[in-house]
Amino acid sequence: MIICHCTSISDHDIHAAIDWMRSADPETIITPGKIYHALGKAADCGGCMPLFLDTMRSNDKVNVPAQLQNLRRRTNQEITYEGRPQSHRLPQQSAAT
Repeated sequence: MIICHCTSISDHDIHAAIDWMRSADPETIITPGKIYHALGKAADCGGCMPLFLDTMRSNDKVNVPAQLQNLRRRTNQEITYEGRPQSHRLPQQSAAT
């Protein structure tokens, strides 16, 4: 089945690229960009992306390797703190000096 008409990518091409990437590097994280790159193509209009992702996710080999899952757990403090001061305004400097 044709997944992307702009670049002529079929579901077979996506599965073959995933199989090739997983056999070349078992610990790689497989992304749509890496699949396009492996096929020597680039996304054009993006209209196929939902179907592309569904096809990609249907492959058993696309999962993140177990040793790379949950490497970092977030705490509540890390979620609320964005790395900036509490106030976004600069302190007012007095004109009388």
